[in-house]
Amino acid sequence: MSEKWIFDDVGAEHNDIVGKKCANLGEMRRAGILVPPGFAISLHAYEKFMTETGATDEIKEYLKTFSADPDNPANIPEYDDAAKVIRGIVESKKMPDDMAPIIAQHYDGLCKKVGKLNVPVATRSAGTASHPGQYETFLHVTETSGVMKNIIKVWSSTFNARSLIARARLGLPLYSDPIGVAVLQMVNTKAAGVIFTLNPLNGDPSKISIGGNWGLGEAVVSGEVTNDQWLIDKVTLEIIERRVAIKTAECRFDSEKGEIAYKDIPSDKQSKPCLSDEEMLELARQSKRIEKYFGVAQDIEWAIDQDLPFPKNVLFVQTRPETIWSQKETKSVLETKTEFGEYDIFSVLKKD
Repeated sequence: MSEKWIFDDVGAEHNDIVGKKCANLGEMRRAGILVPPGFAISLHAYEKFMTETGATDEIKEYLKTFSADPDNPANIPEYDDAAKVIRGIVESKKMPDDMAPIIAQHYDGLCKKVGKLNVPVATRSAGTASHPGQYETFLHVTETSGVMKNIIKVWSSTFNARSLIARARLGLPLYSDPIGVAVLQMVNTKAAGVIFTLNPLNGDPSKISIGGNWGLGEAVVSGEVTNDQWLIDKVTLEIIERRVAIKTAECRFDSEKGEIAYKDIPSDKQSKPCLSDEEMLELARQSKRIEKYFGVAQDIEWAIDQDLPFPKNVLFVQTRPETIWSQKETKSVLETKTEFGEYDIFSVLKKD
């Protein structure tokens, strides 16, 4: 660790320093779970940037004239406008002179570690508490200047309208919400998706649910596409149910536009499962290890790297405690006619 706000090796003891996502990724590494290489940037870096660039002072000055009631839906446009102004302030700032070289050094070290120039990375938000979807992630970021620009954009996302409203309702300061940032090598994904180490339709802890699609996992997490789904017995690893969807769209990096976009899936690939049986079973085995290591049911994001041989291609990019059924009384599997029912798992969770 060359600087107190940037870390190569983290664990649970750093949760309040680098954020829960970074801490959990570090714990998975400690457990021997395959995680893409990368580094973590702490909450202190956020505070250092915001203070030294003068962003905090400018935001405070702007907020002196802002007093919209967060509980009045009619004021949502005012929060949208405030978010644009404040994010504009943050994103107009450059990384301070004493921070930029250290970030550049770590990104260069990552490139050397994986043997690629300008290795594509994801810059992912990491709060000290789990707030799925509240802050932003930026994918396929390349070059030192791009990494720094997108770290700043992750910090800026703490001022989106949803976050401002949430803080206002809780009586928290609007001018600051420190988060960590995970900088991870992008996986050249063949397929990606989500695992729950229980049945998300009824909370049955003896099952593992895997959902996935071709391409990047953002398509699965968003709930905007129909996914392949597997339900597996946690003890025997027997496949109980397999549902292969007709998958018409996948999320990919568009090199011409320089952005992530949905693309049509070729017709001969639409009805094929996005995972082989050996990949699916390896995901199930590793998810059992992750659940055992953390001690509670997990909500896990996975990716299959098309450049690596099996089983090194089975990678994990996030884990967090499952929150839906941990807060409910588990429903007996005898009360459901089928394990999956007539609904898509991710549609059900999106509605909850």
